Amino acid sequence: MRNQKRKRLEIMSFSAGVVTVSDKGSRGEREDLSGKEVVRMLEELSILISETAIIPDEKDQIRQTLIDLADNKKLDLIVTTGGTGVTPRDVTPDATLEVIERVLPGMAEAMRQESLKKTPHAMISRAVAGIRGQTLIINLPGSPRGVRENLAVILPALKHALEKIRGDETECATP
Repeated sequence: MRNQKRKRLEIMSFSAGVVTVSDKGSRGEREDLSGKEVVRMLEELSILISETAIIPDEKDQIRQTLIDLADNKKLDLIVTTGGTGVTPRDVTPDATLEVIERVLPGMAEAMRQESLKKTPHAMISRAVAGIRGQTLIINLPGSPRGVRENLAVILPALKHALEKIRGDETECATP
């Protein structure tokens, strides 16, 4: 019984990285409020924030950062904020799609669906979510409000998803 309890506690501890993708933020021309909001919300779930970064909207740099955090730092979760729209510099989803091995369309669909209740602009979000190895990667918008609204939608499923990605084989169905 004691070993089972310890294993359950280990499963519940997750590490995360928060990557803000912003040209102005990376140059120190804008305070990173959206990244701080992600950190605040994840810490409320007792998720350990192991890494934070502010990088420019450069596809190769985004891709390399995601690979480093997933493959070398072995984080359970990477949340990006920014670069999910349709301007030429919005390349976060493109970089994410290049590094993930499995797409989780339900998370992005749920975020867009909920956001559509607040703004028609939600339909032009290109945010994606997916898995690389044992790391869940989620793209969020670049505003604190967008972070709150979108992350709140997926939080109820987040810990379950992370446990399953780690290899938890317990049944998902509730009796």
